[in-house]
Amino acid sequence: ERVNNEIVGTLGNFIYRTMYFAEKEFAGVPDLAPRPEVIEEIERSLAGIDALMRDYDFKNAVDSMMALASFGNAYIQNNAPWKLIKEDRAAAEQVIADCLQIVKALVLVFEPLMPDAMQRAWTMLGYEDDIADHAIAEATAPVGARPLEKPSTLFTKVEKDQVATLEATLNERVEKANAAAEPKMPTISIEEFANLDIRVAKVVSAEPIKGSKKLYKLVVDLGGEKRQVVSGIAQFYTPDDLVGKDVALIANLAPARIFGVESRGMILAAGDEASLLVPLRPVTPGTKVR
Repeated sequence: ERVNNEIVGTLGNFIYRTMYFAEKEFAGVPDLAPRPEVIEEIERSLAGIDALMRDYDFKNAVDSMMALASFGNAYIQNNAPWKLIKEDRAAAEQVIADCLQIVKALVLVFEPLMPDAMQRAWTMLGYEDDIADHAIAEATAPVGARPLEKPSTLFTKVEKDQVATLEATLNERVEKANAAAEPKMPTISIEEFANLDIRVAKVVSAEPIKGSKKLYKLVVDLGGEKRQVVSGIAQFYTPDDLVGKDVALIANLAPARIFGVESRGMILAAGDEASLLVPLRPVTPGTKVR
């Protein structure tokens, strides 16, 4: 719906109707400077878009780009050059010069998002070079008088059946990518699993390891035995989150030195955000996980 309403209905429609009218009535870009208020609006939009992009706020940056397209649509609709030309050709020509300047700005700001479509629009605007060679800062530089050819539509409306087809294709690609990224682990026997000594351990203390942003040095209680373990969960938990918590520990892992600290075991956690595996009911430290 957003593609049809905004990309096709607002952005694509404004670019097409502006170029169509310019080519039909004036055979090209009028040799007129855009009105100062139009340049000011473009500059305000560019400043807002730039600030949002620097903050990595891409959604609102795109919304601001679309707001500039909406401004262009409202500008041509309110000034109605197709009516104005019957009474004042020069005034209609000025409106089209203004709109073409907005078109240039839109083509430059949308180029990183839609390079192929915006290159076509750039060519329709009478430029013969590669749009990627131009900076967004050039958006307020006059388009300049030049002949235009009859434009073609940049976007086509997406129908519901196409959406279903695209979703199916996307889902298929995601499944294939996931299968490639996460190959199936080999099957093991129950005897092999039994070789893992997985026990419930209670965290007694937790402290950061100097020089690492990800690692904690933990001391855990295995029921009559205290064990030192290094765990890469510092990005997800504070020491206070961990102390007193029951966790699952592989207790018979070979000792290793990590960041110079001996680790005798491995805390089990799930997923990229290290969700700890914890018992649902109170369990005595040292209890074996079966």
